[in-house]
Amino acid sequence: MALDTYYTLGRSGLRVSPLALGTMTFGQSDWGADAETSGQIFDAYLEAGGNFVDTANAYSGGASEELVGKLLAERGIRDRTVLSTKFTLGARPGDPNLAGNGRKAMLRCLEDSLRRLGTDYIDLYIMHAWDGLTPVEEVMRGMDDLVSSGKVRYIAFSDVPAWYAARAQTLAEWRDYAPLIALQLEYSLAERGLEYEFPSLAQELGMGLMTWGPLAKGLLSGKYSADASATEDLPEGRVKVAAIHRPSQDNRSERNWRIVTELAAVAEEVGRSPAEVAVNWVANRPAVGSVLLGASKLHQIQSTVTSLDFTLPEELRHRLDEISAPPAAVPYSFMTLLQGGLNADVRNKPAGYSAQA
Repeated sequence: MALDTYYTLGRSGLRVSPLALGTMTFGQSDWGADAETSGQIFDAYLEAGGNFVDTANAYSGGASEELVGKLLAERGIRDRTVLSTKFTLGARPGDPNLAGNGRKAMLRCLEDSLRRLGTDYIDLYIMHAWDGLTPVEEVMRGMDDLVSSGKVRYIAFSDVPAWYAARAQTLAEWRDYAPLIALQLEYSLAERGLEYEFPSLAQELGMGLMTWGPLAKGLLSGKYSADASATEDLPEGRVKVAAIHRPSQDNRSERNWRIVTELAAVAEEVGRSPAEVAVNWVANRPAVGSVLLGASKLHQIQSTVTSLDFTLPEELRHRLDEISAPPAAVPYSFMTLLQGGLNADVRNKPAGYSAQA
């Protein structure tokens, strides 16, 4: 499957590549890419057929948006590129209304993003995170106003509770606001927490999953192994930066090292890199509309844009499913246990059934 095999995102007419380019690394000083490397990564993604570029106002303090805007302008491809950016983050001491999801912050952040990106519209405007304060009614009315103004084409949420996204979408349907067409959430073999709620939520309410972190901050890239898991033995990269400077983001664990080991074995059997297999696994999960690829070096994006060029055999996929399975949790495990008795062994409709038949 090539990147120029486009799909509509959620219940919308917006056509996007199954792999998107995430630009959080652009302009990032410690583990990211400088302007020259960012341009190389950008071009490699476009040359592979991709059309979906994602950034945020908070990435690299706004430098990511500036770089993306410059690259789009220099190549003259703004209109053929689906551009998404985000608001919510970006707090500044003494200015409580620069961050969060209130209308004042939302509008202010949009104007700043349009200026940095050098464009007069955003294809997909994303609320970056639930702030725990702003009423969902204010958020959805504000975002609907942005769509009506023409400055935003479509809207989405990132990093929110499932109940909040469900309430927002239901409110949009009830009040005829612009609907959410996507949810952006972390998803990988090492992080499968969204499976409890979000795939069924997205499918039921018409939202595609835009997943980030398919390589678990680089842990699944292929350059790490359980044999060299001590901090001093780690190669340079985000995993080492987290281990030394950001303990809350250190994702090394016995479970994850088992996943790394099994992923390497599966990758060897199919003749692909662990990174390609990890991305392929995510891209073929239920409700996933597009997978965000990040890179700090050119060879990294070159090795992941080909992740959909092969089919992972069912037996190998099952091995990855098993080694990475999230723990059973209430009430989901209990509901599964009860289904047979509740439905008296009744199955769903047979293939080809329709109400008109």
